[in-house]
Amino acid sequence: MELAAAQTQGFVPMRLMNLNTTVTSQRLVALIGILTEFGHQSRRDTIRKTWVPTGAALQKLQVDKGIAIRFVVGRSANRGDSSDKMIMNENRTAKDFLVLDDHVEASEELPKKTKIFFKTAVETWDADFYIKVNDDVFINIDKLGAMLASHWDKPRAYIGCMKSGEVFTESTQKWYEPDWWKFGDKKSYFRHASGEVYVLSRALARFISVNSAILKVYAHEDVSTGAWMLGLNVEHVDERGMCCAGSTRGVICATR
Repeated sequence: MELAAAQTQGFVPMRLMNLNTTVTSQRLVALIGILTEFGHQSRRDTIRKTWVPTGAALQKLQVDKGIAIRFVVGRSANRGDSSDKMIMNENRTAKDFLVLDDHVEASEELPKKTKIFFKTAVETWDADFYIKVNDDVFINIDKLGAMLASHWDKPRAYIGCMKSGEVFTESTQKWYEPDWWKFGDKKSYFRHASGEVYVLSRALARFISVNSAILKVYAHEDVSTGAWMLGLNVEHVDERGMCCAGSTRGVICATR
């Protein structure tokens, strides 16, 4: 999505949701983690020009409205190499990263990275909601905030664009699932939130944090998160405004 289009479609916030008063408690309304990778600075810069404020405005958003936003990235397999240094240099200026020291950055390790993100986020911030976002997604902060406000009465809410889909059983297939046999004869995934963006309430994020060592990860991070929710007394909220991929762009989000 081009910057001009993002501005006209509401992905550059003019005001913040329905919170008309300053947040005074230490607990945040939401921690938003934008999962990014090495070599994605252009994506991050586009996001900074649209829906994520920079500099003092980023800190003001956190202090005044209780919304903290961080780009989330792991470390290089070769600690201290040029990839690590580029992130550190970028962060000296932007000051908007959460670096996962216990995770080696690799695209195929996204499920593990997501689990470590929730664990680290809970240990670092106390928030009502923890939100995972991809770095090719644009968020309308005003509408996201209004949606969150409507679910504050749900202590165990798992919110997103709920979907299912085929479990791919052949190793040559793009979305191959090595544990396909665990999903039954019909080879269809259970309902889970699409990975572009989804929300966990405080209790659910804390569950992941406490139990991270024994939580199984599957080939895909959105399926993995859905699996962790499956055995809990969780309210699955099918929020169609968060269906942001392709031609079904939601009112809360859109993809590049």
